[in-house]
Amino acid sequence: MEHSPSAFGENVTAVPKLLNIGSGKNFREDCVNLDILDYWSPDILADLSHKDLLGQNFETDRFGALTLQKGMFDEIICNDVIEHIPDLLPAMTNCLDMLRVGGNFNILVPYDLSFGAWQDPTHVRAFNERSWNYYTDWFWYVGWTEARFHLRQMNFNMSEIGQKLLSEGMDQEVLIRTPRAIDSMSVVLEKQLLSDQDKLVLEHHRKRG
Repeated sequence: MEHSPSAFGENVTAVPKLLNIGSGKNFREDCVNLDILDYWSPDILADLSHKDLLGQNFETDRFGALTLQKGMFDEIICNDVIEHIPDLLPAMTNCLDMLRVGGNFNILVPYDLSFGAWQDPTHVRAFNERSWNYYTDWFWYVGWTEARFHLRQMNFNMSEIGQKLLSEGMDQEVLIRTPRAIDSMSVVLEKQLLSDQDKLVLEHHRKRG
């Protein structure tokens, strides 16, 4: 990771190993804060889905000149963001690239059967438990040839309706499929290099394609 004092000669802070995407009002001092809107004065003003995001240079108030590079972050936090991104694959690819191997991508999104999924007119997609397949087991389908994500954790955050149904004894598998019972879903994706088996799968699909 490259950083240098700003042109004004001010002292700069060491660049954190945490990236907070879509920071908005949840600006964190222990993170590099990235947002597409400048209203809350993020460290980096950028479009996460920009295909040339990595390698771009940014002049920041806290860290001086900073270049986004491969493997520079241990962890990425992304709460209530990716449901707003029209072109999601480049954004996910950038996150994969910016993480070190073994780093975690922590995501919070509205569940597709929730009220919150579509009440916001700026939402362009919703998510369910299968929304992560292409970034994990089906990595070959999105053109990833070096690394992919592994789904480490997936949790469902219940609404008041869901909590009531659970207290009444509804089975969790049924609860998940019940409209308005789940508000949101949180997942942890871990970056891992393609295994030998992954490479065989990739080669198989390349030959078929």
